[in-house]
Amino acid sequence: MGSKAISRGRYDPSDNNYGAHMADIFDLNGKVALVTGGNGGIGLGMARGLASRGCDIAIWGTNATKNATARAELEAMGVRVADFICDVGDQSQVEAAFVATVESLGRVDSCFVNAGVGGRAESFVSMTDDEWHRVMRVNLDGAFYTAQVAVRHMVAAGNGGAVVFTTSGSAYYGQARGQHYGASKAGVISMTKAIAVEHARHGIRCNAILPGWIESEMTEAALGWDTFIAKVLPRVPLRRWGDPNDFSGIAAYFASDASKYHTGDVITIDGGYHSF
Repeated sequence: MGSKAISRGRYDPSDNNYGAHMADIFDLNGKVALVTGGNGGIGLGMARGLASRGCDIAIWGTNATKNATARAELEAMGVRVADFICDVGDQSQVEAAFVATVESLGRVDSCFVNAGVGGRAESFVSMTDDEWHRVMRVNLDGAFYTAQVAVRHMVAAGNGGAVVFTTSGSAYYGQARGQHYGASKAGVISMTKAIAVEHARHGIRCNAILPGWIESEMTEAALGWDTFIAKVLPRVPLRRWGDPNDFSGIAAYFASDASKYHTGDVITIDGGYHSF
């Protein structure tokens, strides 16, 4: 990657190495990615995509059994995998897990800030203070703690890196009984753009992924409800729910050189739901 053409990011017909570089643009061998909530759902789908390109993976989750199962699956793909129990809403746990991650895998090149919880309120007017803070603690505070420790590491390492948040359409569109969830995800988008602006000088890119309705533990109650299916599925132009593996490609893209000029963005992967 030492040619002047590649550093400019433009095609130079005199550069004989340019084609080889482009062929390997998604190669993640030697890279390490941290995926919070990486033991299931969208997070595991992302981890699969990263591992498929040779990336070593650190999984953070709160369920030891799920962590171990995900780790075994990813190790079978031929990459190094470390898993850690971490409640991202606890700053001390985040800092300790990050130290352990670097000790185990040597570095962190990309951080997928994906861990989150859903809302449980019966209505906005009956929403309790505890419920508000339960969601904010993980979805916003936890996202802040995770991104901050990752960016601090990347700045110190001096090699750039990528931070990717998982947000939600509720950040833009009204979700009944989900005022706290939507507020947390809107905050994540604002944090995405601010990190992108402040840390571009360090070669750090920051983006967010906005999923539609994806089959996972968090959504299984809604996606298994006949009334919900009848009302919502016809609004998805691709006429199916999303699968966690639909996020494999975007994860590999954001972790790779393919996205080296892409920052401050929110990418929607929803089967067309938010366009219809």
